Amino acid sequence: MSTIENSGTFKLGNRTVSRLGYGAMQLAGQGVFGPPRDRPEAIAVLREAVSSGVNHIDTSDFYGPHVTNEIIREALHPYSSDLVIVTKVGAVRGADASWNPAFSREQLKQAVHDNLRNLGLDVLDVVNLRAMFNVHGPAEGSLDEPLQVLADLKQQGLIRHIGLSNVTAKQIEDAGKITEIACVQNQYNLAHRQDDALIDTLAFRGVAYVPFFPLGGFSPLQSSALSNVAAKLDATPMQVALAWLLQRSPNVLLIPGTSSRAHLRENLEAAKIKLPTEALAELDDLAA
Repeated sequence: MSTIENSGTFKLGNRTVSRLGYGAMQLAGQGVFGPPRDRPEAIAVLREAVSSGVNHIDTSDFYGPHVTNEIIREALHPYSSDLVIVTKVGAVRGADASWNPAFSREQLKQAVHDNLRNLGLDVLDVVNLRAMFNVHGPAEGSLDEPLQVLADLKQQGLIRHIGLSNVTAKQIEDAGKITEIACVQNQYNLAHRQDDALIDTLAFRGVAYVPFFPLGGFSPLQSSALSNVAAKLDATPMQVALAWLLQRSPNVLLIPGTSSRAHLRENLEAAKIKLPTEALAELDDLAA
């Protein structure tokens, strides 16, 4: 058994993927803007991820913008038949690297076509609509109109499945009246656990939950309890944080990102870690 097979699998749309995937955000430059410092290493990271068994890559054409998708295409095209590439729409980047809403019909159509072109695809496996009512977290607001645009593009055959990102439970419920939702992508990790109840609800429905910032994002997780558990298991704190997420619920799909092959290998090794009951209890206290 390869390392990544220890993570198990789950359905993403109509495809089965390994629960330990890869997020491409860090392949862009600082602040997810502009080109990477080391493009050859970025390409090498993607190729090693796929050769190691990763078959779920998360990206967006507003990373860079365009940068990560162009690197993915250069590194991996033509894609293996089992690779699922998930992208996001709903935002654009300003010249000052700001993140701005892009919800109009024309903006969403343009975003889908940009993703298709830059990834070199005829159809996108999964497109997540990224809610932008609050850049820093879920906030209520109607997603009906932009979701209808994506549903129309799905009907045209340009999108296979639709997901949601940065959303509330109400928005998920409302979205299901317009189109089937394949996955939900919100911030969630050991220390940021507002979606505990939502994960369980989605698991009951068989819907994938994809936590972004699984390692804390721009402010990496730091905790003496996390470090203590890691030391006992002869693992790194970040490996333990990923292992905890894998044990949290079978519908959780991980997309830790990195621009380093060494860090990629470290992340993938998390699939081997089985946290004992006492470690889980100690880590669960972090949320409190």
